[in-house]
Amino acid sequence: MFDTVCTLPLPSDLFSQAIHPEEPVVSVGLASGHVQTFRLPFEDSDEDDDAVSNPSARNGKGHIDTMWKTRRHKGSCRTLGFSTDGQTLYSAGTDGIVKAAKSETGQVENKIVIPYEKDGSVDCPTIVHALSPQTLLLATDSSALHLYDLRVPYSKVSAKPEQSHHPHDDYVASLTPLPASDTSTSGFSKQWVTTGGTTLAVTDLRRGVMVRSEDQEEELISSVYMGGLPSSGTSRGQKVIVGGASGIMTLWEKGAWDDQDERIRVHRDNEGGDAIETMAVAPDFLGKGKLVAAGLSNGQVKFVRIGPNKVVSEVVHDEIEGVVGLGFDVEGRLVSGGGQVVKVWHEAADNAGAGAGDKHMMDSDNSDDDSDSEAEVRPQEAKDRKKRKKGKGKDMSGGQHVMAFHDLD
Repeated sequence: MFDTVCTLPLPSDLFSQAIHPEEPVVSVGLASGHVQTFRLPFEDSDEDDDAVSNPSARNGKGHIDTMWKTRRHKGSCRTLGFSTDGQTLYSAGTDGIVKAAKSETGQVENKIVIPYEKDGSVDCPTIVHALSPQTLLLATDSSALHLYDLRVPYSKVSAKPEQSHHPHDDYVASLTPLPASDTSTSGFSKQWVTTGGTTLAVTDLRRGVMVRSEDQEEELISSVYMGGLPSSGTSRGQKVIVGGASGIMTLWEKGAWDDQDERIRVHRDNEGGDAIETMAVAPDFLGKGKLVAAGLSNGQVKFVRIGPNKVVSEVVHDEIEGVVGLGFDVEGRLVSGGGQVVKVWHEAADNAGAGAGDKHMMDSDNSDDDSDSEAEVRPQEAKDRKKRKKGKGKDMSGGQHVMAFHDLD
């Protein structure tokens, strides 16, 4: 179904991956605290625009540019997320700081200090997500879910969030926005689904935590939304798909959040199933139907067709390291990340002759804007990597009581 045409080596273990919503751009957050942003080659274009048309992109010979890279956090970079228009990249690390940077240049425009835990320790982030141009969501190890108003001028931003909720008893593992209602005037989501521990919850921007599911007796790790499914009976054709720690994918009908209504066994072996660490919905323009890519802790990516509810294909990202980042770029290419590698995949039918061994080394551009040596964090990097999901590997070296220092990194 997909063949890899490009392998990007990374200098440190991958913690987070974000894909630009409008351009073929991928950013990665590393255990060393570095953030790197790459521009993938454009596909063939029907337009007469040589500046963006790259006939060699599909055969695996396109050039991948390093737009910028920097040591962004003192400690691991836990999570990344683009703004809704892609112009800003948010990163959050074990130093307890969220940084907002221009996605094109990497220049930091704003900083937010994550509220500390009751004992004064850093509450490490697990997810950062721009819900709309006005609202930034931040989830943490302590199960906190903070909401920040992005309309507040940078010079007046306070460390105190506009709202804080605790939708789960354990850390927030995944966050998936629900589509805006038909009556929405903004067109942006105001509700989202989170998973944490063994429960699923729905939170509303105005009403707070609305509902929490029954205990599913399994850790719920990842989630995605899928619409446009056949509707019949009580089904509206809209589901949230959740990946579990034992390789089970569960389907939840939108609006019926008490319990799951379907289960799909994605992976199972003699020792049980491998966790579904991350998922991505294939874009409709690929013509592959309702398809979900599931990245597993064993390094595999499995493709599950929703409707028949079965695994239809699989690829291997890595023989040892699990998949922690997965998504489709605007060109429809699958981007998988895990260990010290990011891979770009094309549809197999259009990729004849591009071998799995094709590698494109990244530019040697070095625009680090922190003088700290990468070697200084390697012991913590290894410790934090082992505790990536549980989220308890905390690096106090970078904790700061600062807020909104314009143009400082």
